[in-house]
Amino acid sequence: MRDTVVVFARAPRLGTVKRRLARDIGDRAALRFYTATLAKTLRMLARDRRFRTVVAVTPDGSDGAWTRGLSTIPQGRGDLGVRMQRVLDRHRRGRVAIVGSDIPDLRANDVGRAFRLLGCAEACFGPAADGGYWLVAVGPRRPAAPFARVRWSSAVALADTLRNFHWYKVATLRMLHDVDTAADLAAVSELTARR
Repeated sequence: MRDTVVVFARAPRLGTVKRRLARDIGDRAALRFYTATLAKTLRMLARDRRFRTVVAVTPDGSDGAWTRGLSTIPQGRGDLGVRMQRVLDRHRRGRVAIVGSDIPDLRANDVGRAFRLLGCAEACFGPAADGGYWLVAVGPRRPAAPFARVRWSSAVALADTLRNFHWYKVATLRMLHDVDTAADLAAVSELTARR
């Protein structure tokens, strides 16, 4: 069975994406950032033949040209944990990774490495600088409720999730920034400029 990476994405519409970032830089600038990052992420992952790429869309049924012809599934209702659990339930037997659509430094090799690490671990996380995570990858052996009691959008989201994996071997990837605010965007731009 082929490994699957699922990109969580919101339909790129003015005023509906990156709302915290939009408060800082305006709706149009936030949409431009999001659209560019999403397109780059989908293009890069879709080209990689090591895994299959699927887009989990919200609002449900909002797939279109922006999904670049990739297979789509609805995210459905509920908080982030409920929606990610729904994706894992669809992939009970195989290995699946979930990534966000707002990580400018994400590379296909990060996803490939996560799947390689699942050869000796049951789960793999890509920690984010804000205390959350930009990737979670699991194999068939996983907790029944991996996202229970997680305080989302907080500095302890990864720590809360890791408590649910207490009896499982967990691997980690490099730390990256997801972009939720103008400060996040500035941090990513500064890192890029230093390279």
